[in-house]
Amino acid sequence: MPNVHGILETAVYVRDPQRAAEFYKRLFGFGTMLESDRLVALDVAGKSVLLLFKAGVTGGPFQTPGGTIPGHTGIGGGHFAFSITREDVEPWQSYLRQMDVPLESVITWPGGAKSLYFRDPDENLVELITPGFWENY
Repeated sequence: MPNVHGILETAVYVRDPQRAAEFYKRLFGFGTMLESDRLVALDVAGKSVLLLFKAGVTGGPFQTPGGTIPGHTGIGGGHFAFSITREDVEPWQSYLRQMDVPLESVITWPGGAKSLYFRDPDENLVELITPGFWENY
């Protein structure tokens, strides 16, 4: 079997990609890789891409010079997690307060990992998680 080397892109469906991008850029300092009416692509730590698709406009196929991207949609609020170090839990809690981003939940998992949960402007659930929840991460 060929190897998979990680998740390259995470797609989130939002009402206003530019507004959502400003939230993530303000909160995390992500750089913009691509911006259009349909989506904004943000660089996550030089390792992956956060795709902010405009909800309701990606259901049909999309033609590119290199071929067709099949349609895709997202229904309801999505969820994804960014990894952080154990040492950064308290600084993140403080930073989120400073940025007026309310924490919805803080969980300490049986394996010792800790998760911070909050919502983006489109009600997607964002998680910051330390190592220890998943066996290899």
